[in-house]
Amino acid sequence: MENVHSVGAGSRDLDQRPVREEFWNLPNTITTFRLAVVPILMLMPFADGRRGSQILAWLYIVAALSDILDGWLARRGQQVTRIGKLLDPLADKLLVSTALIMLIVVGRLEWWAAWMAVVIVGRELAVTGLRGIASAGGRVMPASWLGKAKALSQNCAIVALLFHYPQAGLPGQEIGLVLLSVATLLTLVSGYLYFADFFGSTGNERPESEEGAS
Repeated sequence: MENVHSVGAGSRDLDQRPVREEFWNLPNTITTFRLAVVPILMLMPFADGRRGSQILAWLYIVAALSDILDGWLARRGQQVTRIGKLLDPLADKLLVSTALIMLIVVGRLEWWAAWMAVVIVGRELAVTGLRGIASAGGRVMPASWLGKAKALSQNCAIVALLFHYPQAGLPGQEIGLVLLSVATLLTLVSGYLYFADFFGSTGNERPESEEGAS
């Protein structure tokens, strides 16, 4: 009987061991490509002409669209992994932050517009930290429609600023600055709502000991 119990316990231990996740699936490979675009964007000072600007802009467009693709593939093929959950938002934030910083370096965001880049990057860091705190408490904070509108306007602004030179008769630099202003406004509003929602809900919650005593 002892042998039977030991065998049963051993099989249960084997069942409870964490399953080894496969890193090189298609969604994670696409996410890795997005990370690989980051050092290429850092070459912006050496590719500041019209042709170089077009190449970087189109590369950013492909990288931004790949974010939608890898998420869809991961859910559809049930290939969501823990490393993917870490790398996907990290790749997005590195891509946006690097592009904005390099736009400042090459002078496409002058001092009076650079503060918008600081606001956008700061908000990304703050909301990421807030989501980490919420996740540690067992709470999920999904992206709101306002946050998605912010991401869309932000990416469109960066693309226009990367093109910089007129495209199809449209002034890329001027359009980019207008869209970046819109993205900054949405950044502030959506960031405020995330924090208001989190601290408002936690403020209304009471510890279990108090609920039991009442």
